[in-house]
Amino acid sequence: MILAWLIAILFVGGLLAWYSERWGNLWPRWIALIALTLDSFLVLILLADSDGNKASPFTPGDVWLEHMLIEWIPRFGISLNFALDGLSLLLVALTVFLGFIAVSCSWTEIKERVGFFHFNLLWTLAGVFGVFLALDLFLFFVFWEVMIVPMYFLIGIWGHENRNYAAMKFFIFTQVSGLLMLLSIVALVFIHKDVTGVFTFNYFELLKTPVTGELATWLMLGFFIAFLVKLPGVPFHTWLPDAHTQAPTAGSVILAGVLLKTGAYGLVRFVVPLFPEAAMDFTPVAMFLAVISIIYGAKVAFAQSDIKRLIAYTSISHMGFILLGVFAWNALALQGAVMTMLAHGISSAALFMIAGALQERIHTRDMGRMGGLWGDVPRLSVMTLFFSVAALGMPGLGNFIGEFLVLLGSFQVNWLLTAFAALGLIVAPIYSLIVIQKAFHGPHNEKHSLWDFGPREMTAMGLMVIAMVWMGLYPQSMMNLANPSLTETMHRIAISSDKTP
Repeated sequence: MILAWLIAILFVGGLLAWYSERWGNLWPRWIALIALTLDSFLVLILLADSDGNKASPFTPGDVWLEHMLIEWIPRFGISLNFALDGLSLLLVALTVFLGFIAVSCSWTEIKERVGFFHFNLLWTLAGVFGVFLALDLFLFFVFWEVMIVPMYFLIGIWGHENRNYAAMKFFIFTQVSGLLMLLSIVALVFIHKDVTGVFTFNYFELLKTPVTGELATWLMLGFFIAFLVKLPGVPFHTWLPDAHTQAPTAGSVILAGVLLKTGAYGLVRFVVPLFPEAAMDFTPVAMFLAVISIIYGAKVAFAQSDIKRLIAYTSISHMGFILLGVFAWNALALQGAVMTMLAHGISSAALFMIAGALQERIHTRDMGRMGGLWGDVPRLSVMTLFFSVAALGMPGLGNFIGEFLVLLGSFQVNWLLTAFAALGLIVAPIYSLIVIQKAFHGPHNEKHSLWDFGPREMTAMGLMVIAMVWMGLYPQSMMNLANPSLTETMHRIAISSDKTP
């Protein structure tokens, strides 16, 4: 039941945080921290148990560390089917960690309806947990929707000047694409019913469903578009800059660090395994979209004057590397995609926390109105420099490991597209260091009365620095955890391909 507890603690914690608002604004914050602390203990237990992979009595293979299966709606083959392998464990750990960061950076920023804010924050994280753990496709879709609604409220209520437009745009893009995925899920279930005579939404049973030809391509596209929108990738990226620009700092941290990774996770877990032949046929198109996302995101980031909008476009570029690695579908590229998920989750969260701190202090996101801040806020400035360098892919830090492995793996599949993708590494220093030049060097463009990072903020930043350095210097610890799952999935798909006439 440990997997159910991971989700239930956040749901209950959110309700308690909302209710405790009547006793003062500190209560919801501390309740949120307590809920995340309880979940972090459970994650540590799971990490401690992950040294020896435990064979699950419910599923094939030995990659599943935990599995919970309870019938829910047996008439339609719907069950509470949760499972955890190395890949999902890494993403769950990332989610808990960034949950703490989100609570920390909202400590002084959020002053109104604090209880309801933390309710939505914890329920968003609970929905993300469900996405990473659910292996019943109906249940997966339920959690996919659960994480969208509270994020809509986080942007729409506590966002900035154009928050209603940004929240609605985020909601429409994710809802419409989610409906396409639902149609594909239902169609796949009915195809399985025609073949076997049994209704089921069980992931492991649906993996055996024989779907080929044009039908497989259309069903695969339903999943692919839903995950590409959430990633996001070109041409479905336009909601992200608006959402990030208008979201509160905690919303941007969770959106960039966690929610975008649900799209990447969906590509690895569902798109290629469920439709291997259709996905492989679609590889040139997917890799081309990935390269366009890498170059376009980097180029447009260079042209931004709004610091949060700049960071948002860099996320599009980095997510392009993940899409490239997934559809290259070899060991190097997939390991690189996983490392990029983790490293980008940390670096983007840190940069959005910095941008939110600047906006809280000087009430602007326009870098043209900044300048000369290095001497005024040296601790904040040093942290900005570190994470800007991390984002551009400095060797020794996590982003470099992920992107380098993706390029190595994708070169084996398509050297020409890989060469164009490498241009993203050339443009990255330009858009990363332009933040340092415009905001922290040169003369003061305006007089600002601001304060430096305090102990709370430096603690959060220090933990993220340690995480980035650890991923850069000892990435094998994370690769070892994810590798059994990736290897088993690749092996299963290879066998499936060999059986296809």
